[in-house]
Amino acid sequence: MKHLLLAAAAASLTLPATAQEPAPIPSPGEITAAAPASDWIAIAAADLLVMDLAPDAKGKARRVVIQLMPAPFSLGWIGNIRKLAAAQWWDGTSINRVQDNYVVQWGDATEKKALPEGLVTVPESAYLSERKRGATTWLPSANGSYAPHHGVLAGWPVAWNADAVWPVHCYGMVGVGRNFSPDTGSGAELYTVIGHAPRHLDQNIALVGRVVSGIEHLSSLPRGTGALGFYEDEKERVPITSVRIATELDVSDQPRFEYLSTESDSFARYADARANRRDPFFIKPAGGADICNIPVPVRSVEK
Repeated sequence: MKHLLLAAAAASLTLPATAQEPAPIPSPGEITAAAPASDWIAIAAADLLVMDLAPDAKGKARRVVIQLMPAPFSLGWIGNIRKLAAAQWWDGTSINRVQDNYVVQWGDATEKKALPEGLVTVPESAYLSERKRGATTWLPSANGSYAPHHGVLAGWPVAWNADAVWPVHCYGMVGVGRNFSPDTGSGAELYTVIGHAPRHLDQNIALVGRVVSGIEHLSSLPRGTGALGFYEDEKERVPITSVRIATELDVSDQPRFEYLSTESDSFARYADARANRRDPFFIKPAGGADICNIPVPVRSVEK
């Protein structure tokens, strides 16, 4: 019997030490990295607005790529933006405002540059779109006090009620600057969010896209010292050398991106992991997340 017990003990020492340990819980980033190619959707080059800034102090190029929002959102403003880019209107304009924990804004600082012909005036009603039943993916973990429901639509963060749906102001979203109502802006003056999501702007300003690459070239700029973060000295403004729709660029220079389908199982698991962090660093799952804390993954594609 003694020999049998010793043999059993020896055998137990050869078992894998991890045999009884649970499998590690993947982080949101690991879920995204493991998503199959079929779960990713290519962003059309025609929907990418490419803004090149003057090189930085070390001569390094600075490129910002913006994905324009798809239908049914902001169609009038986006049509104007396409016309402005085709007319090369932004070339020679500048970054004029950097307000800490809020926005970076660009356009014509003089407000005297003539706009191209054919721009439309968009009504305030276009801030909202009619809600089509079943068109939105509800995220039960996405909460907030600015709307009764939050979720994603075709890869974009949105909010909605019984009648309408609208995009929301998350980090990196791009909107249209305007004056007091009833002015809604032409699209010539644009801004992007670089701070805590200013959701109070939802339904008050048109959102037209999101920065998918190069946000660091905007968020790291010196803060303006004037009212609302505007630069007081024109020497502080960062020149914009070029703004083009990507299809206007040489094919070799066209950026390529794709986003994780918000209809995929991978995104469902990613969203749950963002709302309830269970990977090793975290002690207690939050049990929910604001819609802006569940950013839709976007990745660059090698040419």
